[in-house]
Amino acid sequence: MQVLGAIALVTGANGGLGKYFVEGLRAQGAAKIYAGARKLDALAELVATDPQRIIPIQLEITDEESVRQIALKCQDVNLLINNAGVGLNQGLIAAPDLSSARAEMEVNYFGTLIMCRAFASILKQNEGGAIANMVSMVARVNLPFNGSYGASKAAVLSLTQAVRAELAAQKTLVVAVLPGAIDIGMGKSFPDPKVPPEEVVRDALQAVVDGIEEVYPGEQAKQLNEQLMQDPKAVEKFIATFLPN
Repeated sequence: MQVLGAIALVTGANGGLGKYFVEGLRAQGAAKIYAGARKLDALAELVATDPQRIIPIQLEITDEESVRQIALKCQDVNLLINNAGVGLNQGLIAAPDLSSARAEMEVNYFGTLIMCRAFASILKQNEGGAIANMVSMVARVNLPFNGSYGASKAAVLSLTQAVRAELAAQKTLVVAVLPGAIDIGMGKSFPDPKVPPEEVVRDALQAVVDGIEEVYPGEQAKQLNEQLMQDPKAVEKFIATFLPN
C-alpha cells in the first residue's frame, strides 16, 4: 500500500487530528482525499488549501444510512482512516450517569465498525487497500480519570484485530494506531509528555506503507508498550493513581 497516489477517506477531518491527517496525506502525494465531517461548512478552510484534491463529504459515522450513501459515492477509496472519535473525560463510577460512556462507545466503537463494514467490499474491489484505526494507549491500560473513553478504545482495539482477521483473505491491511496523549483537543487533559499530531500522522502513514499492523507514535507510547510487555500489573497500578476529580 502506497500513500503516493492513494484515494483516502478521513473521518472527523474538520478538526483535531483529522485535519493533520488530511494535510499529511496531501503532503505525501495522495491523489484524492475525501474529508468527512458532520457539517460541510466546518471543512471550508481545509478544502481551500487544495480544492482539487480535498473533497468535502457530509458524514455521520454513527448513522448507517449516512455512511451507506457516502460509500456509494466513494467507490474509489483504497485507504480508510477511521479518525473520528469523542472523549468526554469521565470516570466509570464517578460519572453522574451513563451518557458519556454510551456516547463514547457509540462514536468510537460502533461508528468505527459501521465504517469498516461499509468500506470492506470497496477496499476489496480496489486491490485490498488499507484501514487505519485511531486507537490509543488507554486501550492497553485504562486511565481511570477518563475511564469510559479507555473502555471504548479497548473495544476499538479488539474490533481492529477481528476486522484484520476477517479481511486478511482480501489482502486489506488493518492498522491499529496507538499513540499516547496527543498535543491537541482531548489530549490536553492527559498527563505529559504529549506527542505532536504531525508525528502521529507520519508514523500512522508510514505503518500503512510498511505493512505494520500496530504502531506506537511518540516516546510515551513506545515506553509504555515496552513496560506493558515487561510488567503489565505494575503499569496498571501506576496508571491507577490518575483518578477522576
